[in-house]
Parts: sequence; C-alpha cells; structure tokens
Amino acid sequence: MGGGEDCMIIPVIDMQKFPDAEEYKKLREASEIWGCFRLINHKIPLALMKEMKAVVRSLLDLPMEIKQQNKDVIAGSGYMAPSKVNPLYEALGLYDLGSPEAVHTFCSKLDASSHQREIISKYAQAVYDQIVEIGHKLAESLGLENVDFLNGWPCQFRINKYNFKPESVGSSGVQIHTDSGFLTILQDDENVGGLEVMDKAGAFVPVDPCPGTLLVNLGDVAQAWSNGRLCNVRHRVQCREATIRVSIATFLLGPKDQEAVEAPPEFVDSEHPRLYAPFTYEDYRKLRLSSKLQAGEALALLRTTPS
Repeated sequence: MGGGEDCMIIPVIDMQKFPDAEEYKKLREASEIWGCFRLINHKIPLALMKEMKAVVRSLLDLPMEIKQQNKDVIAGSGYMAPSKVNPLYEALGLYDLGSPEAVHTFCSKLDASSHQREIISKYAQAVYDQIVEIGHKLAESLGLENVDFLNGWPCQFRINKYNFKPESVGSSGVQIHTDSGFLTILQDDENVGGLEVMDKAGAFVPVDPCPGTLLVNLGDVAQAWSNGRLCNVRHRVQCREATIRVSIATFLLGPKDQEAVEAPPEFVDSEHPRLYAPFTYEDYRKLRLSSKLQAGEALALLRTTPS
C-alpha cells in the first residue's frame, strides 16, 4: 500500500522493489545521510490506517481521568499530559505492542469497545511485522547476513494529539529531539503538516503529509549499533494551522532486559574503531531523562573516542 512520490522531499523507499540491489543502496544512503525516509507500497492496509486514526482520535478525546489510567510500564510509556515544555501536546502509550496481553491491558484501562480493541490489535500486529521487516532490510543494506538481532526487541506505540489553536500558530508543538530507540514508523496526519526534520547542514526541512505512506525515522540506538554509520535524525513539530493534528508512532526500541546495544564485529576495524561503550536500552533511556539531553547529545556521554 502507499501513495506516490510527488509530495516528498526526503528519500522514498519502495517495499515492492526489494530484493533489488538498487533499492538496498537507496535505503542505506537515506539512512546514512537523512536518517529518515518515506515508505511506499508497505504492508499496512490503507483501510486499517484510516480506522486506526479514528480510534486514536476517540481515545485521545476521552476524559482526563480515563486517560490517566494509561500508566507507565517503563518511563515515558504511558499517558503524557500537556506540559510546560510541550503545552500543546498529549499522548497515550502502549509498551510492548507485540504482546497480546499488553494490548489487552492497554485497551481495558481505556475502556475500549470491542470494535476499538479489534482495530488496535490488527494495527499492532501489522505495524509490528512492518517495523521488523524494515529493520531487517536496513541491516541487510549494511552488509549483515545474520539479521536475527531484532528478535524479541520490544516495540512501543505512542499515539499523539496536538491541540493547535489560533494563538499557537508559529510555535512549537514538540521540541527538537531524536528518538531514543532503533527506528520509528510514523503514520502522520494526512491532512495536517508541521513535522520537520534536520538535514546534514543543520537546516529544518518540512515533511509534508503524503496520504497512504509511512515515515521511518532512525534513532540513537541505530547510530550506536551501526558504529556511527546511521544518522539519528533530529526532528520537531511546528504549529502551522489552528487545528487538531493526530499521529501514530511505533518505536522499535532496542534489546530487552540486560542485553547490550553494541556494534557488530562487522562494523568495527582499524579504520572504524568502536565509538560507543556497550549499554542497555533502559539505562540509556534513563540517561536521556536524567541529563535532559533529548536531541541525541546523550550518546556523546557513552563515546569511547573523542567526537
């Protein structure tokens, strides 16, 4: 599924063209230079994307006391109310969407209807399969033959709502940040823009809506795991118009429990020394929160060599 390429500035990856060598090359270049790309002809049915957005809108419109039942499993994985830093933004979260039990608990806490539960479960499975597939393709584009490293890595949903008002136009919806995990699939609002990514020159580039496509961002874990080859893209959301903006983000986080994030031996040699000390994803998440370094700077605290 997915739209055409006429509304895109950032690179476009066509899932139907794999295993063509040229598409692998495009994927690697997009991931090294931009740290993000549009995904077309993906496997999430367009009807399911539309139904999921409707479910998300209804869940985010629930009374505050119900949304607050969406508790953290790990820090930042539950309900996020508007704050002083991000006053226009709120979100609900689901940790480990590959687990039917976790999906059931998320739905029960929010009093989801049977129809909403069905849509959430179908979407969770479809987006999980897609995010793992693109992770495998990315590893293959870098020359890795054994791509079982993703097995068991938890995924997290974050469904986002931006309450943009007339007085908000021109202000920030979400501050500049990188994603902490390995990669993110975003179903952005097909009607309302505002997402911007930073290019290599440090300039922000608008990522305009493109119905039927998905946006993939690479995060801090990808940069560390790739020994610096992959770009952890900085991005933000700006308010362009006075309306509600909704998006659905799925994060492939990193190894679970105490398994370390570290570059495979294939990425380390005399010309490419190991850049980062091994770390667990949970320790890194806590480091980002405690240091308040949300735009990739926390990785510098883990470097083994000067940057």
